[in-house]
Amino acid sequence: MVAGLLFPYWRLILKQTDFNDRPRLRGNGLRYFFDDFSLDTDRRELCRGPEVIAIAPQVFDLLGYLIGNHERVVSKDDLISAIWQGRAVSDVALTTRLNAARKAIGDSGDEQRLIKTFPRKGVRFVGAVREAPTTVTVTGSPSPAAGKPSLVVLPFTNLSPDPAQDYFVDGVTESLTTDLSRMAGIFVIGRNTAFTYKGKHVDLKQVGRELGVRYMLEGSVQRAGSRMRINVQLIDAETGNHLWGERFDKQVADLFDMQDEIGARLANQLGTELVTVEAWRAARAPHADSMDLYFQGMAYRNRGTDPASLSQARTFFEQALRLDAANVEAMVGMADVDTMRAASMLIDRRAPMRVVEASLAGILAHTPNHARAHCLMGVVQIFTKRAAQGIAECERALELDRNLATAHAWIGLGKCYLGRAEETEAHIMEAFRLSPRDNKASSWLNTAGVAQSYLGADEAAARWFKRSIEVNRNIAPFVHFFLAAALAHLRRGEEARAFVQAGLILTPRFQHRPIPRKFPN
Repeated sequence: MVAGLLFPYWRLILKQTDFNDRPRLRGNGLRYFFDDFSLDTDRRELCRGPEVIAIAPQVFDLLGYLIGNHERVVSKDDLISAIWQGRAVSDVALTTRLNAARKAIGDSGDEQRLIKTFPRKGVRFVGAVREAPTTVTVTGSPSPAAGKPSLVVLPFTNLSPDPAQDYFVDGVTESLTTDLSRMAGIFVIGRNTAFTYKGKHVDLKQVGRELGVRYMLEGSVQRAGSRMRINVQLIDAETGNHLWGERFDKQVADLFDMQDEIGARLANQLGTELVTVEAWRAARAPHADSMDLYFQGMAYRNRGTDPASLSQARTFFEQALRLDAANVEAMVGMADVDTMRAASMLIDRRAPMRVVEASLAGILAHTPNHARAHCLMGVVQIFTKRAAQGIAECERALELDRNLATAHAWIGLGKCYLGRAEETEAHIMEAFRLSPRDNKASSWLNTAGVAQSYLGADEAAARWFKRSIEVNRNIAPFVHFFLAAALAHLRRGEEARAFVQAGLILTPRFQHRPIPRKFPN
């Protein structure tokens, strides 16, 4: 899901509190400072100034090992032993992760400003490094489920007969923890704390009380031959009730790439489920606060882009801002609604898009690393004949949140407007890879149809448009009109006429010329 508000107060308490009402040192990690970056081994965060840099768990480990051993050249065998626990690793896999570490800190294989390769010897972190301990002493205990929604991802259980698969199972847990930590308004307990429960039979409600979290995610991973099965369950930590469950089956290919993909897919699916559960809880709260109202707004926004859902979502975002004018997530929610409304207009949309752009510019001036805000800015630019700029904004959003699947779909639309429609389908498929059951699927299918129309492939365009309508019968009326145009080009006039009529039912006030009794053949 997206980067957002993470409640600093609860981050402090949940990361540093001992739960036995006595002083205790939490964590024995280090914080490294280099260039304008910091790397916190306890919280497993790489930051550039105040900005948290998205980085895969294994790449984080590689970077941390190099920095921690910056006084010497580290050999390939050293890295394999430390990061992969001595397992066989190809040179390509090692190089890929080394390049990812360089990219995360603004370095490259050509510059080698911070990470230098010594031929036939190894690599060394050559940047100036300053170390500081992360240990903090505090006392006290938070009350169960207090504050804003919080979650712990418990270490997944390895159900495979091979205990050597533990490394993969742990990697899935870490990837999912990292991805969920970017969700707006949800605090996620750090990996190090969660892994203190690894291999233990625990009382889930007791763990919830100890950590002061509202939700818990537990799961298992089982490998059988060439297939991998993952089961996950979302649990209410206060009651122990199961709120949601999912099974994930996939062919085993590259385990490390699969680990990231599983984390991305689960994070996207779970993000929607958490919003739904939080909205249900907030609707029953005697005194809803600003973030409660935000979650209720997001629940309606996730239903789709039909006028009723967008209108209800905006009402909740407005109420949230009346309670807290600084609620950035509610601001972005309103901008999202207004962008979708303007994008679905069948007449000149420039004026409403200018209003949204001004709002997003203000949000990004104060919150420059908000992934969804960058993505929405990209949408505005794509729809106002600045597709190249819009694509760049969506790419920036993906740098901040690699799982923001909808950004890939908008890039695909932007490519259409740049005359590169043949590239669009690959972007749409990437969006579906990250979020196969996304509530925006109908919009993505429509974009694929638009691309085929640009290419003159009317049969393929009609198939995409029909799939879009099948997924969401209340989708914006212009999809019906696009389908009608494709069918008309295929000389299927009566079928085209039926879809024009269906589109007009969805927008009865749309000004149109009389529909011909029969389309020309």
